[in-house]
Amino acid sequence: MTEIEFRAAVDIDLRAADADDGTFEGLACRYGVVDSYGTTFHQRVFRKGLKGQYAMLFMHSPMQPVGTFTAEERDDGLYITGRYDDTAAGRDARTMARSGSAPELSVGFVRTDLPDWDKLAEMDDDKRRDVMENIRSARLVEVSQITARMAAVPGSKLKTVRHALGALYEDIDAPAPTLDEQVGADRDRVVEEQRRARQRRAAALRLAVIGGT
Repeated sequence: MTEIEFRAAVDIDLRAADADDGTFEGLACRYGVVDSYGTTFHQRVFRKGLKGQYAMLFMHSPMQPVGTFTAEERDDGLYITGRYDDTAAGRDARTMARSGSAPELSVGFVRTDLPDWDKLAEMDDDKRRDVMENIRSARLVEVSQITARMAAVPGSKLKTVRHALGALYEDIDAPAPTLDEQVGADRDRVVEEQRRARQRRAAALRLAVIGGT
């Protein structure tokens, strides 16, 4: 359960400096509010990281960095300050931030507060929903500049996760073989199949809780 997730809010904007130094700043993640995915970031959610510089991407594409930034947690959210790269992509991103065509921010992160899938399965519905809907610990991966009105689109995370997991959903109920059943088989292959089975069930449970499916 370590896939990268993305969040953005409609009232979080990027501010590119008027000067020609290419600097920018913004509130990348707001704490204590429910987003369109039904989740809430809590204060100091990124307390285990935030060291050094991070890549500023465009639309969460690792193939399109546009600058670098440092991040700081404050009482109301995660703030970033940085500088655009002196590249065509960096200059274009700065232009779009100032024109208003791409003035918003979205965080890419990995949750570090989730128990294993089997522990989630043992929880009652209220406890499981509390765990899934309240993000209390996460590792920041990147922040992206995104196009206007693309922030916090309901359902987009569900589609992203389904696409990323791909073929896992084709056989989500397929049982994993046990080592006893695979006498003489390659042990590493069997262990890998067991791991994939655990991933399928964890992903299914997670999507059922978040997506209401």
